Amino acid sequence: MSVSNMPPAMAVFARLVGVIHLPPLPGSPLASLPMRAIVERTVEDARVLEGAGFHLAILENFGDTPFYREKVPAVTVAAMTACAAAVRAALPNLPLGINVLRNDADAALAIASVVGAMCIRVNVHTGARVTDQGVVQGDAAATLRTRRAISAEAVNIWADVHVKHSAPLAARPIAEEASDLVTRAMADAILVTGSGTGKAIDPTQIALVRAAIRNVPLYVASGTRPEDLPALVEHCDGVIVGSALRANGIAGGPVDIASATTFAKSFRALFPRDSTT
Repeated sequence: MSVSNMPPAMAVFARLVGVIHLPPLPGSPLASLPMRAIVERTVEDARVLEGAGFHLAILENFGDTPFYREKVPAVTVAAMTACAAAVRAALPNLPLGINVLRNDADAALAIASVVGAMCIRVNVHTGARVTDQGVVQGDAAATLRTRRAISAEAVNIWADVHVKHSAPLAARPIAEEASDLVTRAMADAILVTGSGTGKAIDPTQIALVRAAIRNVPLYVASGTRPEDLPALVEHCDGVIVGSALRANGIAGGPVDIASATTFAKSFRALFPRDSTT
């Protein structure tokens, strides 16, 4: 399945995805901005993405380093909900995604359910990975049951395979893990990344995952630059971009209008029918 053959529901709004890196939120070690300023910056980033023609914006608490391994404090959930709700109020037609780092799927589901987000990103949905937060274990069984319990079945689960900034406890072929994510853990989309934030992806890894999963969308989720798009889209259904949307190419800052516009134009040059403008 290539981008041009994505299922109709995905074709509407989820091919080109931009990531909003929230500043350090209240309670995190580097927090400095008042909540009002954080909300204002979040909404402005979302406006830039929508204006450039992105189909979906994922909000993540990127500034909250060092990350909790799993459950985040209540103040983080409250702050992310405030940011997402503000974006929803200001830009009701922009689909949203939620990623609560490092791996708090329950919090992401709760936020997404409350604000009407389309999806959540789960870094480790199944298995276990060694990370800078320690061993992070997936809990698909609990996540799927929570989604059912809170009547959030409309929220898709986008799951990483061999997620960045991690290593396996016991190596398994990436194709096998991707297949398990779909067939056994019921992921709605699969994300492939490089070794770290902003790091390019090995094209052979994408090809292996594509061969293993044919019926769910596959996203390239790190290190994509405009010049990379022609090669990547042969194997994926969409791209998730963060670092390349910043003026200096370094993750963490606000979305840069020129960078976002350039990326979106490069995407539309390959797929003009995907333009939202």
